[in-house]
Amino acid sequence: MDTQELTRSYLAQGTHSGPAYRRIMEAIVTGVEAGTWSAGEQVPSENELVEALDLSRMTINRAYRELTTEGVLKRVRGVGTFIADFKMPSSLVEIRNIADEIHERGHSHRTDVLFAREETVEEDAPWLSAEGITGTVFHSLVVHYDNDAPLQIEDRFVAPSEAPDYLDQDFTTTTPNDYLTRVAPLVRGKHIVEAVLGTNEECRLLEIDASEPCLLVRRRTWSKDGLVSLARLVQPGSRGRLEGGFGQS
Repeated sequence: MDTQELTRSYLAQGTHSGPAYRRIMEAIVTGVEAGTWSAGEQVPSENELVEALDLSRMTINRAYRELTTEGVLKRVRGVGTFIADFKMPSSLVEIRNIADEIHERGHSHRTDVLFAREETVEEDAPWLSAEGITGTVFHSLVVHYDNDAPLQIEDRFVAPSEAPDYLDQDFTTTTPNDYLTRVAPLVRGKHIVEAVLGTNEECRLLEIDASEPCLLVRRRTWSKDGLVSLARLVQPGSRGRLEGGFGQS
């Protein structure tokens, strides 16, 4: 990371935008999210920023310490401070459109639709029939990309009675979540979250090593008329995190 570039980003915010340590944090996070700085790059030392920004070492240390706590920076004793593998947040409490989450970060979203087809639930899929999906179902497999990096595999089964035109949709221009939310408004949902290793095919699609842990979310959603879909969402642990909150602020 270039000290002068970080200094320019910090100064561009102006003193009205908050405490100095917060402006340093914002300058670094903005650069990471924009792709200006990437994982593994070393950031300027505290002494270098003290001189460049004319701030106290305590201020620089606080910014670096809080960014480390948030997972943006990684400090290696005796070596220096580096940009960590920044994890993109996804909502755990609410069910959101992944394309919206990506666009809100200022990134581009695209999908690769591997298939969208009609299938018959076989006896070897009791987890489907146990949830009320039997007989004919719609099945889609889509990979979502964040700035051309594969972020999530979406493996979804849909009840035809709730979304009869599901297979007619172009999921390169809309997402299954967006379409289902429009035609069968959700009244209830349930998540099960696990840490898993991806299958060989999932690792290939996500462009990760077989040893990299993944986040697996099994999601069930209902409309007022019944179960709408079952989705299996897989994303690399290094590229995402789940977050949520509850209660009054």
